[in-house]
Amino acid sequence: MKIHDTTLRANGIEFACRVAGEGPPVLCLHGFPDTHHSFDRLLPELAAAGYQAVAPSMRGYAPSSLARDRRYGVPDLAADVAGLIDALQVRRAAVIGHDWGAVATYAAAGLTPGRLACAVTLAVPPLRHLLFRPSLGQMWRSRYMAYFQLRGRAERRCLKNDMAFLRSLWQQWSPGWAFSEAEFAPLHEALGSPANMNAALRYYRALPMELFNRPARKRVLAPIRVPTLVINGEQDGCMIAATFRGLDHCFAGPWQQEEIADAGHFLHLEQPRRFADTVVPWLQRQYRS
Repeated sequence: MKIHDTTLRANGIEFACRVAGEGPPVLCLHGFPDTHHSFDRLLPELAAAGYQAVAPSMRGYAPSSLARDRRYGVPDLAADVAGLIDALQVRRAAVIGHDWGAVATYAAAGLTPGRLACAVTLAVPPLRHLLFRPSLGQMWRSRYMAYFQLRGRAERRCLKNDMAFLRSLWQQWSPGWAFSEAEFAPLHEALGSPANMNAALRYYRALPMELFNRPARKRVLAPIRVPTLVINGEQDGCMIAATFRGLDHCFAGPWQQEEIADAGHFLHLEQPRRFADTVVPWLQRQYRS
């Protein structure tokens, strides 16, 4: 199935989207440091299964527009999910999210559960679990999030030497994956400007204040009622496999967990065939139920 590019407008953002197929919509949301091109192998698989697969470039990531109000918090990402579903002119959609896309998916499932037919999350457990049951090992691996609070300095380091720092994150987070230049190249378009890099890092900078906001924290961290499939890579160097244990308290509805061996944080790029063979049948079961 051929992929084409289009633009959807939601919440004052022009979202550049990769689209394939027709049928019930499936939103595919990327994370950091990544782009909507990371779903290029999955979109044809979803299209062949009878879905309209839509992968937007997240707010602040070129070629999508910057947020004029400079809001990049979790509730804003959740609102984008609902807004994109509106832009597709449907009541509900399935949502697949990787990394920050997973955070947006969890938040949308918690704040607007009626808009999600089902959810698939990759490489990040629910924030409820990360915050309520953190491990010392995971806190150490997440130390880069503290570094990203350094305004200006973090942007300069991420852009320096052909994005050498972001390349190192890919290598650390997916240690068994020898990614190609073609796979890394879209990052230059998405985050190559200081303004876009600043927008991507604002996702991290908005998080601490949201966690201190009790009403927002309560809504975002509520147990999830939407049917959810959580997938992690056994060799993830960013989120250790143990972080995905004991997630029952995060869900008030049906959920399932799958771990993909020989895969790290970017499991959908490392093991695209195995990933598609896990996700597509699960989506089909949810739509039949």
